[in-house]
Amino acid sequence: MKVHEVNSTTVTEFFMLGFPTLNDYKLPFFSIILLMYFMTICGNLLIILVVSSSRSLHSPMYFFLTQLSFTDILLSTTIVPNMLHIVLCEGSYVSLITCLIQYYFFIASESLECLLLTVMSYDRYQAICNPLHYNMVMDLTFCLKAVLLCWVMMIAVTLTLSVTMSHLWFCGPNVIDHFFCDFDPLLELSCSDTLFIKIEGMILAVPIVPCPFIVILVSYMYIIITILKIPSVTGRQKTFSTCSSHLAVVSLYYGSLIIMYLFPNMGNVKKILSLFYTVVTPLLNPMIYSLSNRDIKQAFRKLSSKMLAVL
Repeated sequence: MKVHEVNSTTVTEFFMLGFPTLNDYKLPFFSIILLMYFMTICGNLLIILVVSSSRSLHSPMYFFLTQLSFTDILLSTTIVPNMLHIVLCEGSYVSLITCLIQYYFFIASESLECLLLTVMSYDRYQAICNPLHYNMVMDLTFCLKAVLLCWVMMIAVTLTLSVTMSHLWFCGPNVIDHFFCDFDPLLELSCSDTLFIKIEGMILAVPIVPCPFIVILVSYMYIIITILKIPSVTGRQKTFSTCSSHLAVVSLYYGSLIIMYLFPNMGNVKKILSLFYTVVTPLLNPMIYSLSNRDIKQAFRKLSSKMLAVL
């Protein structure tokens, strides 16, 4: 497929390369990603349904989990359908407006995920380190305010970046060597002075990525110290199990995110890491929480029994 050659005119569309080296593996790769997307949507919707329908799961931890599941659905739906089209067609054109809209939703879902994981770590800190006052601190009002604050911060960051990005001028090459519209690939193609937006992006990233990560680390430092003080091995294992799912999700998400942004110029490795936190992580999150959580499994069995009884 021929790509537009643009020198000085305004670019109104980009050509997404995606994964040009797949060759004979195109259809298997397409099938795997499609299956993963289907499982991601079903798994996260199931988490939301099970938590909503079971009174025993009406607690702060599971309330935040439903928010996380919604965010994973948003992230996957923002990235995967267009990526599948790119893989099937061995590259695809996308308009500038569509590209920017995809970037806005991508940033929104990523920001919201970081903030929600932070709130969930605070919830685990209160449950383990301050159990006597847990119900008093983590009441419904606090949970609603925490989620609302996450949404407000996410919207503020997304709108600020979106206004600046919309003023960028694209006049040169229109080929994006990626499978979605990300920050760095777009700036590399812009003919505008990108110094301001790079500085703006770094400043806006502070309350979204580094600060939440530090809060999570500090929370788990106190959690680990509290667990080590428990005299019995059984007690330590039981207490740790209440936060093991969240710790696994945090490790997967921040691990791939930190590696990718610490080493931004790694070619295909960057694509693989991007694939991990945009496609694989949203799939693994509901699996991690459902497979390792006895309460969710019991609630799922009850819900299944009720549905079978109705049928």
